Amino acid sequence: MAEMQTPDNPLSVLADRCIDCSVTLACWAWFIFGFLRFFSWRYLFFALFTKDPELSFQRLNSQFYRIFFRIVNVTAPRQRIEIDDEVASITSAVVVCNHLSYLDPLLLIALFQKHRTIVKSRFFTIPIFGWMIKKSGYIPATSEWPFSRIMIRQMETMESYLKSGGNLFIFPEGTRSRDGKIGKLNNGAFKIARMYKAPIYVLQLRNSDRLFTPGKFLFNTRMRNTIDIKIIDRIEPDYQNNPPTTSELEARVRQVYSERKL
Repeated sequence: MAEMQTPDNPLSVLADRCIDCSVTLACWAWFIFGFLRFFSWRYLFFALFTKDPELSFQRLNSQFYRIFFRIVNVTAPRQRIEIDDEVASITSAVVVCNHLSYLDPLLLIALFQKHRTIVKSRFFTIPIFGWMIKKSGYIPATSEWPFSRIMIRQMETMESYLKSGGNLFIFPEGTRSRDGKIGKLNNGAFKIARMYKAPIYVLQLRNSDRLFTPGKFLFNTRMRNTIDIKIIDRIEPDYQNNPPTTSELEARVRQVYSERKL
């Protein structure tokens, strides 16, 4: 079989960039045309004809992003996504994960059909999208007005939500890492876990930034890459007899990540 041209060849570089551009546009086009053609009427139906559309919206979100990643797999076959079966089976937990790329929350939404997450507050003000994430039960990152009512409502139902099998996933760094190292951890995830006596699953996500690098628009589709997610720690404290402090939970998660090469 003929060898591929070396990356130093200008024609090869140009061809690769054209492929990257085509794949990127095809994948992002799903967000517009896929939503309008296949999903918009479903969201509207559940919003109008169910008393509590939250779970239906979460399942639709999961389906939507699963299809998105199937498109990625087909159009960029050198990119592989491997997820441990144990990760997909997590329920009734607070899930924390390192953060490398804008693709990370989409991966976890695709993975967990019943999920809540924390979203940057400004997204709640975007027409249509803001309405969808409110209906999905997502939580704004700030409790300041006008987001306080949304946060309070979600916190009031969090205990029953977790007990019914839902997951709350959070990226405690709050932003993408530019060098792969774990940044400062916000303690919100650990406060919630402690408040509602939920187990904490610590996930390690690798190489999503190699597909979609921070600061770039195009996917890197021509390199061979495997994106994987696995559990690196389970924290199930004895909340009844020996409850840990928020600081202790945070310190354990930081230690686990520091011992792992991300």
